[in-house]
Amino acid sequence: MPGARFRLPYFDEILQRATADPSSDLVQAFGTRHVHWGYYDEPGAADDSTTGLAAAAEALTARLVGMAGMRDGLSVLDAGCGFGGTTAYLNERYSAVELTGLNIDPRQLERARERVRPQRGNSVSFVEGDACAMPLPDRHFDVALAVECIFHFPGRRRFFSEARRVLKTGGRLVLSDFVPHGPSLPRLSVDLVRRAGRIGAFYGQFNWFPPCTLAGYGWLARATGLRLVGHEDITRNTLPTYPAFLRILRGIGHEDAVTATEYIAEISRRGWVRYMELAFEAV
Repeated sequence: MPGARFRLPYFDEILQRATADPSSDLVQAFGTRHVHWGYYDEPGAADDSTTGLAAAAEALTARLVGMAGMRDGLSVLDAGCGFGGTTAYLNERYSAVELTGLNIDPRQLERARERVRPQRGNSVSFVEGDACAMPLPDRHFDVALAVECIFHFPGRRRFFSEARRVLKTGGRLVLSDFVPHGPSLPRLSVDLVRRAGRIGAFYGQFNWFPPCTLAGYGWLARATGLRLVGHEDITRNTLPTYPAFLRILRGIGHEDAVTATEYIAEISRRGWVRYMELAFEAV
């Protein structure tokens, strides 16, 4: 099975606790719907509550869906769909849409299928597969979403090529990613080599190199039949995610997770890495 060769330890932790302690803060924040950072409208007023983090994750999804130009009747791919949170969001708000969630991990798909049932005349399916070799038809989708997951895929260029293949001309690819700031690349690259093992012990497999800057994303788009049509740096609005998540991680006593998350928080605050939303159009 595709999922057998790919491990993300943080999903192992979430799934284990979902069985052993479903009311835990980790499961309530990341095991019931979204498994990604949050967007806080007023970062200075944010608290570190689990409910606030879950609401902020929903708000991040809403922003990306807005960038996609979503409307009733479209065909949508949710690549790296996790537990189906983005698919669920679309299913609850739009009508007559065809929703396909794709993930390499059958355990995540099993949980997604349990939690997302079609509404409003929609169709919902969850497909096991590699986002860089999708078992999906050519030029089928109006929208492809990849919410905070592209860094786990085997290669960004391979994913972009596949996204273009499955998108209709004029369709949109919208994603969020931790994007290195160009002048910070030398320091960041050295740091990532030194810390990759510790970070990977919790966050798992990353396509570390080459780091993809905003300029790099523009190049990837041109090389694969897409064009960059929108981007926004929302780092400031995602920073409250860190104290909320760190409180949860310290509570479960996961030393590697705390160390890795503290580092990501630090390079985000320094501006070495920026949390960005990006939109591309298939040409």
